Amino acid sequence: MASEIHMPGPECLIENTNGRLLVNPKALKILSAIRQPVVVVAIVGLYHTGKSYLMNKLAGKNKGFSLGSTVQSHTKGIWMWCVPHPKKPNRTLVLLDSEGLGDVEKGDNQNDSWIFALAILLSSTFVYNSMGTINQQAMDQLHYVTELTDRIRARSSPDVDGVEDSADFVSFFPDFVWTLRDFSLDLEVDGQSITADEYLENSLKLKKGTSPKDKTFNMPRLCIRKFFPKKKCFVFDRPTHRKKLGQLEELCDDELDPEFVQQAAVFCSYIFGNSKTKTLSGGIKVDGPRLKTLVQTYVNAINSGDLPCMESAVLALAEIENSAAVQKAIAHYDQQMGQKLQLPAETLQELLDLHWATEKEAIEVFM
Repeated sequence: MASEIHMPGPECLIENTNGRLLVNPKALKILSAIRQPVVVVAIVGLYHTGKSYLMNKLAGKNKGFSLGSTVQSHTKGIWMWCVPHPKKPNRTLVLLDSEGLGDVEKGDNQNDSWIFALAILLSSTFVYNSMGTINQQAMDQLHYVTELTDRIRARSSPDVDGVEDSADFVSFFPDFVWTLRDFSLDLEVDGQSITADEYLENSLKLKKGTSPKDKTFNMPRLCIRKFFPKKKCFVFDRPTHRKKLGQLEELCDDELDPEFVQQAAVFCSYIFGNSKTKTLSGGIKVDGPRLKTLVQTYVNAINSGDLPCMESAVLALAEIENSAAVQKAIAHYDQQMGQKLQLPAETLQELLDLHWATEKEAIEVFM
């Protein structure tokens, strides 16, 4: 199955044109052909933080997703690259690289929020990429996570009080991976070495207090802790001298900082080994055609002024698949009756027996 995927490079999945999101039919056609379950890894972060480099590494390439070495943001919308999964032969790895958040030329925070929400809705592993340490500025830049309950609905009809339980979100949210680039601190607390994961957990500790300042401090941390039970953190040294960063896709590993090369390898190994198959409520495993339906359903909802709804997407999926199954069953019934039925039948009972036997086969085809 994996050999069916022939994507020499990424394809734009969702275009961001003049503040409107448009789905690319060519990318949908690629998804339609992928019959395997998919592992979907999406990356989001401020522009020019090295997102695309990591995604190219996951694809096993140096080039592919545009890196961009000028002050302009290169990736617009969400780009997709489907590749054979390097560790799981019965899975396809779908990589989604999103446009950089906070692009000054774009100047549209609402658009950024939708890109952020779509990356979460479509992925099974969500990578947030940022520069430096996890400080208050980094948390402030992650304000999109505090807006998710205003951007996404888990159910088409919330509780009578109009509130959705955060457990509804957790049930379909992806695993969360924070990648910290050009990280220069020693991972130590009180003279004791700590892991990157422990550093993340320490950074997510809440302040005791109810002042507006405390609430502002706690809100993004609370949302990350609540929505993403499974969290992972990776730190990366600067890959090379600043003047060479613009040539990153041309440089071989032996021209990069050895520590960075090792860190990138550990990150890729973790993603390959731990990223789960994209699964919907009810344990429905997502393949290419199902991912295509999710993309269309969510983007249509956003463009029509609604909130993307997980429950509605699953219902849309069920309707499409049920309709296709019905057509397949009817075609099987018609074909079998056409081949086996000799008219005129000798008795009514002979006709009924053939009908019942063929109907049973058609129901099995439907199921």
